[in-house]
Amino acid sequence: MYNPFTKAELERYSRHLIIPEFNLEGQRKLKEAHVLVIGSGGLGSPMLMYLAAAGVGHIGIVDFDVIEDHNLQRQVLFGVDQVGASKAHSAKERILQLNPHIEVTVHNTRITSSNALELVEQYDVVADGTDNFPTRYLVNDACVLAGKTNVYASIYRFEGQCSVFNHLRPDGSRGPNYRDLFPSPPPPGLVPSCSEGGVIGVLPGILGSLQALEVIKVISGVGDVLDGRLFLFDAATFGTRTLKVRPNPKNPLTGEDPTQTELIDYEMFCGLGDQPKQERSVREIEPTALADRLRTEHPPLVIDVREPYEYAIAHMDGVLIPVDSVPERLGDIPRDHPVVVHCRSGIRSARVIRLLEDEYGYENLLNLRGGILAWQEDVDPGLARY
Repeated sequence: MYNPFTKAELERYSRHLIIPEFNLEGQRKLKEAHVLVIGSGGLGSPMLMYLAAAGVGHIGIVDFDVIEDHNLQRQVLFGVDQVGASKAHSAKERILQLNPHIEVTVHNTRITSSNALELVEQYDVVADGTDNFPTRYLVNDACVLAGKTNVYASIYRFEGQCSVFNHLRPDGSRGPNYRDLFPSPPPPGLVPSCSEGGVIGVLPGILGSLQALEVIKVISGVGDVLDGRLFLFDAATFGTRTLKVRPNPKNPLTGEDPTQTELIDYEMFCGLGDQPKQERSVREIEPTALADRLRTEHPPLVIDVREPYEYAIAHMDGVLIPVDSVPERLGDIPRDHPVVVHCRSGIRSARVIRLLEDEYGYENLLNLRGGILAWQEDVDPGLARY
């Protein structure tokens, strides 16, 4: 049932109301809408603030993470006094300060194959602010199966992209979805995440704002949404491109011969679950075990294969040999002494070990499980995080 606007709301949204194409009807649609934002980090921060400010009547927030110092470079929803607090609950508090005329529901949980459909079905539009492939495919598939529009964006270093997937068209058909663009994920480790490759802080602000814009257009029906189009933005050159996205006949959900009718194991699908034996052949050592061995009379040599700027932020006093320089630094990597190789999370160092074993015959290498992140968690919590 339509809930009339109060005088305070009419004053707040007056700049919307005087737009001829938008007016009171567009604002009413926003007030009645239910939007689920998955992730309240880099993309979610600006998106949540602008959706709240615009007057989206009911906003759901899915996030299980807590705020950390390194988030504040781009996650402008939060402040230093909230470090250690729940992102979802802090986000709710902030956007209600911005607009007390809306309702906010917190889902302080990880979205998984077991709860995704239940979450998505409660809302009209879903906005994907996640930063990893398993969740991205999960959100897409849940939206397709539940018949919901998925407003998507992703960011990396200076580059971002945005689109509207599975959009309900006037004729009742649905637009292309993420699987039409990317039927399957890249091999594990080929495309680094933002935590591995970095992102310029303002970029998620730009892309998250574009997501908010597309959500508002989807709800209000005003303007042409990015249905069947992928917008590409390069912040370094200020270059933009818009590519067409067409239905893929081999799409397992909506293609000519659909093979998937339910949600699957997305960690496995993206190659991050149990992997073939050759992908798990690197021997590993736990952070606490390494700490014990470093205190012995003959400790292993620790080699750090991250970049110099990463080493400057936080290090374990290891020998710095960045990934690209490994082949020319073989003389610094002994063959007759135990060597532990590490990076930020263990992905790059595992690749280096495979290279050294397969191409150069090394047999004395161990990978630090979880990298310096795990070392911080289990051994040295005072080490700077990034």
